[in-house]
Amino acid sequence: MFFGASLRYTGYMAHQVALDDVDLRILDLLRSDARRTIADIAASVNLSPAPVKRRIDRMERLGVIAGYTVLVNEAKMGPSIDAFAELRIPGTANLDEIVGAVAGIAEVTEVFTLAGDPDALVRIRMDDVEHLKQVISQLRLSGTFTGTKTLMVLDHWSRARDDR
Repeated sequence: MFFGASLRYTGYMAHQVALDDVDLRILDLLRSDARRTIADIAASVNLSPAPVKRRIDRMERLGVIAGYTVLVNEAKMGPSIDAFAELRIPGTANLDEIVGAVAGIAEVTEVFTLAGDPDALVRIRMDDVEHLKQVISQLRLSGTFTGTKTLMVLDHWSRARDDR
């Protein structure tokens, strides 16, 4: 740890990792461009490449950096619809049942279990409204959920895609 560096904790309650300001700056740089070179990151945080590489390796090993991915502009690939579905389960059900119930539905791209109402939010990507209707019917007929509410995405913004 660097003298005088403030520490912040990241992650969920299961496993917290101490990160200093330099680690956080490195993460910000990688979030904006994961293809950035070690030399470029090193210059931005005023370190040589070797300690930056060690820090990145450490954050990967500890699971702070869980992977690298490509951001795809889905609209450029053809017609598609993004939607979210709020899901409710019986009060006696286990939240883990939600993931089990939707894991086999290819159109479900993400699942967020929540504290409060609703119990979960799932992100769905499909070709058209008719396809959305089929996916929502599949969720409703699964027997796991007591209710659903569908929200269609009109547009979205992401820090990772911010070109401003």
